[in-house]
Amino acid sequence: MSIKFSKEHEWINTADTNAAVVGITVHAQDALGDVVFVDLPAVGTTFNEGEVAGVVESVKAAADVYMPVSGEIVEINEALRDDPSLANSDPLGAGWFFKVKLSDASQLDALMDKTAYDSFAAGA
Repeated sequence: MSIKFSKEHEWINTADTNAAVVGITVHAQDALGDVVFVDLPAVGTTFNEGEVAGVVESVKAAADVYMPVSGEIVEINEALRDDPSLANSDPLGAGWFFKVKLSDASQLDALMDKTAYDSFAAGA
C-alpha cells in the first residue's frame, strides 16, 4: 500500500497518481473521540507542507488537519462533511478528508511508513 504518515497524525495515500488522498490516522481519531464536525478546505486552494488545511472537532476537542505535503486541493469528501463520524468508523477509507495534487513529490520521502508511524504513535 502507498500510505505514508506525518508526525501530526495525518496519512496520505499516493496509489492514485493523479491525486493523493489525505485523512487522519486511527491514532488521531482515537485521541479525539467521537468526531462531530469537519471543516474541509476549498477545492482549488493551494497549501504548503505543514499548513493547516482543515479542522476536525469532536465531543472532546478540536484539532487542526495539517497538509502532509505541498499541493492543490482537487477534491473534498462531501460524505465526510455530511457524516463526520466516518472519520471514526473508517479513518483510512471512507473517512478520508481531501485529495491533493502534489507540487513536490519528494516531500513524501520525509514521511513515515506504517511501522515507523506505529512506533512513533505508541510513544506519543
